[in-house]
Amino acid sequence: MLAVRDQRDKVAFGHLFDHFAPRLKGVICRSGLPPAQAEDIVQDVMLTVWRKAHMFDPGRAQVSAWIYQIARNRQIDVLRKERRPVPEELKPAETAEDDASQIVALEEETTALRAALNRLKPAQREMVERAYLGELTHAEIRAETGLPLGTIKSRIRLGLEKLRHELKGTDRT
Repeated sequence: MLAVRDQRDKVAFGHLFDHFAPRLKGVICRSGLPPAQAEDIVQDVMLTVWRKAHMFDPGRAQVSAWIYQIARNRQIDVLRKERRPVPEELKPAETAEDDASQIVALEEETTALRAALNRLKPAQREMVERAYLGELTHAEIRAETGLPLGTIKSRIRLGLEKLRHELKGTDRT
């Protein structure tokens, strides 16, 4: 491993691959994954070993422990990806028009929000609008305004608290 890390030795990597690939595949297959998927994971792991060889530190771990940890992490990533829920097929847009009461309620909520925003202190309103209406991150706001990050976060937090308080009476839930 040290030859791979220090000299990018391809022959040494070949020996490393020949030694660990079948063992990794066996461990991964015993965990319940099919052989074809296990081979894909082994390929990814060994490619990662090659690419990240410079990160190997024999003082922190043995070569086998380092490689098996990479394999374990990769296997977890694959399993998480497989178990991720797939969104349902998008439903076609309904042709029925919105209920008039829903439209009126939405307009009332929008009017109440605008009024509450206008009652905020100008500095708080500006930060809330930049963050939520302008969809800017705190770092982007800092870059545009030159204000310290803590000031930006405080103004947003205080502004949102005031908005929550003011809009509490307009909740219809």
